[in-house]
Amino acid sequence: MSKPIRRVAVIGAGVMGSGIAAHFANSGIETILLDIVPPNLTDDEKKVAANRNRFAVNGKTNALKNKPGAFFHATNADLVTVGNTEDDLGRLANVDLVVEAIIEKLEHKQSLFAKLDGLVAEGTIVASNTSGLSIAKMLEGRSDGFRKNFLVMHFFNPVRYMKLLEVVPGTETAPEVLERVKSIGANQLGKGVVLGHDTPNFIGNRIGVHAMLLTVHMAVEQKLSPEDVDLISGPPMGHPRSASFRTADIVGLDTFLHVADNCYDSLTNDPERDVFKAPAFMRTMVEKKLLGNKSKAGFFRRGKAGSETFDSDALDYRPAAETDAVKATCKKLSKIEDVRERVKALVADETVVGKFAWTSISRTLLYSAGLVGEISDDIEACDQAMRWGYNWELGPFESWDAIGFEAGLARMKADGLTIPASIEKMAASGAKAFYVGETKFDLAKGAYVPRDLDPKAKTLGEIRRGPKPVFQNAGAEAWDLGDGILGLTFTTKANSIDNEVIAALPRAVELAEKDFRGLVITNEGEHFCVGANLLMVVMAAQAKQWETIRGTVRGLQSAVQRMKYATVPIVAAPYGMTVGGGLEVCLASHATQAYCETYAGLVEVGVGLIPGGGGNLNLLWRALSAIPEGVEVDTLPYVTNVFKSIAMAKVSSSAVEAQQFGFFYPRDGISLDRARLVSEAKARAIGLADAGFVPNVPRAFRLPGESGIATLHMMIDTLVAGGMATEYDAHIARKLASVLCGGAGGAFKSVTEAEMLELEGEVFVSLCGETKSQERMQAMLTTNKPLRN
Repeated sequence: MSKPIRRVAVIGAGVMGSGIAAHFANSGIETILLDIVPPNLTDDEKKVAANRNRFAVNGKTNALKNKPGAFFHATNADLVTVGNTEDDLGRLANVDLVVEAIIEKLEHKQSLFAKLDGLVAEGTIVASNTSGLSIAKMLEGRSDGFRKNFLVMHFFNPVRYMKLLEVVPGTETAPEVLERVKSIGANQLGKGVVLGHDTPNFIGNRIGVHAMLLTVHMAVEQKLSPEDVDLISGPPMGHPRSASFRTADIVGLDTFLHVADNCYDSLTNDPERDVFKAPAFMRTMVEKKLLGNKSKAGFFRRGKAGSETFDSDALDYRPAAETDAVKATCKKLSKIEDVRERVKALVADETVVGKFAWTSISRTLLYSAGLVGEISDDIEACDQAMRWGYNWELGPFESWDAIGFEAGLARMKADGLTIPASIEKMAASGAKAFYVGETKFDLAKGAYVPRDLDPKAKTLGEIRRGPKPVFQNAGAEAWDLGDGILGLTFTTKANSIDNEVIAALPRAVELAEKDFRGLVITNEGEHFCVGANLLMVVMAAQAKQWETIRGTVRGLQSAVQRMKYATVPIVAAPYGMTVGGGLEVCLASHATQAYCETYAGLVEVGVGLIPGGGGNLNLLWRALSAIPEGVEVDTLPYVTNVFKSIAMAKVSSSAVEAQQFGFFYPRDGISLDRARLVSEAKARAIGLADAGFVPNVPRAFRLPGESGIATLHMMIDTLVAGGMATEYDAHIARKLASVLCGGAGGAFKSVTEAEMLELEGEVFVSLCGETKSQERMQAMLTTNKPLRN
């Protein structure tokens, strides 16, 4: 096993450096963040450490304040200490890794590395986050030992969210150093590591910037608007909604041009060099400080009259407008769920949409193929770089396979495009695709070779055993995941909870207890679970089918309680939006293995309701469960905290924050790599089973009753008086307070789970019958936004 990293230093506290430092801290690694001493300090100011460390302090502060945040939670920032490069370089003598993220100028990096050479301990790895400067040039004059422990670790911004980590070794980098950094990236940081060659802009930006600028040039030549081009080059191509022009706005036009210029200046022999020469109007935009999102104006901006687009001919803004025909075609294509079928349908389209897309895609595919051997030896590394660094659903070679290798090649030849020799040889060998099963085509060897697959990054489809589910209904299916673990997956739209899912939960528990030793609940799709099927609830409410609603509530309550007291361990594996009933399923599980980007909360008040599937009970019980039996404790502060979480519809910004909110246990696992979530959840279930799992035992707790209700009512009245809550918000909150305090009837009293579930159910049903709650539900269904009535 590779030796892990325990202590890191990051030099350079700008956007990238502070983001890198934050992510090391997110991974539980103690981190030192350094930057230069601010110039032009007075002699008196230079004597104050806070002044000397100002750049590093600001970097850490900005990482905390940024939206989206660089830290999973503010407490992670405690692992980052700050300093400056004049006073604190000596602190680097006992770190395992130094990451340089200073200004992208060769002489500055050379000067820094000269100071570090001989200062850092033997075996300390030094990495540069450069996006394209030559390793050989950066290391001029450095010792053999320094060269052996040096490489590039190129993170993508924002570091917390972007999976790609390009690792580029120098000619003298020791093999064990390279393997250690690969292990650190994958196992400690949760990154997708790809190996690149020491070439300008490495893999991701070389292909990505070419693709984006090619699109810009084509838009100008064909007189297509940025709005229409983004419609075509977004989801229909399997690219993110930001597509091309909006992605440039997100990156920043100045940053984008810097990378493009680096390619143009360095790649003098590149046959596609002219693509990297940005149009003159983009330089005009930079001169005018129209830099994109960071200046609130780029290719797009929000004007007084609404959305506006930069007109490259007039060099001014005009009202944004998408062409109806382009919009209709792209909307139709975007509805094709299978991205491979979507891309195939796109290039087959005979309108301007398909023609534009084919020209762009075909040139990108051929350019990528011609780079194999130069930027990387591996087609899979190119595909991974684009999926992980640019959020493409398919990399270039995966896209070519989707179109059809032979069909795509024939069309390219018919268009008169130049075909790389390696592709001609591949076709001559009889190969029909770049990927076949667990093999990939090696363009250098001219043959298929095994793919280097991460054994932990297996999809549900790859883990499942047998030809069919163990159990299946219209809303869920349970599969044998191997090693004695059953896996339950929702199959409803957005993994919402309906009556079929409710029926599947206890059935899966029953099967797990009978034939397995554990149960994992996880889903596929963008989000784990968006809550209950709201349409089902509002339709029943409008039809005054109160017994139907009451039956659904009792069914879900019974299902989660069956989970809670199962005799085998149940592990929920949430990710993305995990709200309402989705979180209630997690609260009833014995453990969670959550993806770090899990946004969890009980948000029912936003649609005029309170949690109806045991959420009030089980969130409160988690808060009170640490109180030892027999200890007399005032539980009102615990109740109040849970009340705030539900009444304010708190949603965590990460799995770590979900732990802080009490939604997950502190002992629960957090996966930094979404691809490993299922495997790690399964491992947690196996671990619980092997460690001598003991089922939960029901407990009653002393709740504050009427005195607590009165206290919470005063809090609610204050919020209404301050304009922070409407009268109807207060109405819902008062009903919630009654449930969490155990109902009216005296002061502190012992309340059983059954009693609390009965209170919860009655309040839920009563709110369904209120006009304003129905209005809130309808508003959410029609606008996807909460109504404050």
